[in-house]
Amino acid sequence: MCDDNGWIATLIDEAENERMHLMTFIALAKPTWLERMVVLTVQWAFYCFFFLLYLVSPRTAHRVVGYFEEEAVISYTLYLEEIDAGRVENVPAPEIARRYWNLPIDATLRDVVLIIRADEAHHRDTNHCFADSLAGIEVDPSTISAALPHEAGTPQASWASISITG
Repeated sequence: MCDDNGWIATLIDEAENERMHLMTFIALAKPTWLERMVVLTVQWAFYCFFFLLYLVSPRTAHRVVGYFEEEAVISYTLYLEEIDAGRVENVPAPEIARRYWNLPIDATLRDVVLIIRADEAHHRDTNHCFADSLAGIEVDPSTISAALPHEAGTPQASWASISITG
């Protein structure tokens, strides 16, 4: 048994943060029962795949997540362009997003997408750092991108203190 240098806490925070992304977009999109079942099925299939991948190669698993997160950053950037161009309505931020990210009452979808994009960039960098560390590469935790500032106690605030060593 050895010290994990904060990896488990970081990954639990990241999982909670991703759950809040999902809950935020569920509040916005209001999916049907069928759409919810499709999401659950895809999540279950990905879980099975990822579990096996992590057993075989944790380094590859973290690298794959890093690449997925980069695609999310690109997707959210395109989403922002759609909002800015007026092709997607800049609706008020859902209450769940305002509470989780401590947003003002007048926060909008654009504000939420900006924060989620910063979260995804942070997840990308964290997972690439984990993969590098597992590959034996010396990692400087300060290279992990900072998410937008939030009040103390949120997952984003605690990530700044992670320590990654090989």
